[in-house]
Amino acid sequence: MALSALLDGLHILLLEDEYLIAMDVEQICRDAGASDVTIVENLATFTADDSPKFDAAILDLMLKGVSTLPFAAQLHRDGIPFVFASGHGMNDEITRDFPGVALVEKPYSGRDLVAALAASYEKLGDRTA
Repeated sequence: MALSALLDGLHILLLEDEYLIAMDVEQICRDAGASDVTIVENLATFTADDSPKFDAAILDLMLKGVSTLPFAAQLHRDGIPFVFASGHGMNDEITRDFPGVALVEKPYSGRDLVAALAASYEKLGDRTA
């Protein structure tokens, strides 16, 4: 499948506090077919009601010095596919609590990020089919 169709029609949630990275990832997702990308740079000001429904998420491990792991746990409980995209390496807690969730390490290529997110979405589809 072409890169331009991997995220076809998906609504993506992006947790990223670096403005330039967020803008770049938003464009990468749109180029891969995403219909919408919601950028959140601070979890303290974000609630699920603030955002349209999303199909998948890209999470930086830290936003403004705050761990996104509790939010990732909620996504996991809700069955929403996601990947971590971060400069922080995988640690034992992440590996233990989020088995099979990919970490795409910064600096990453857009192709690698999109492929990891598409794979996580497809895996969820396989579990619910």
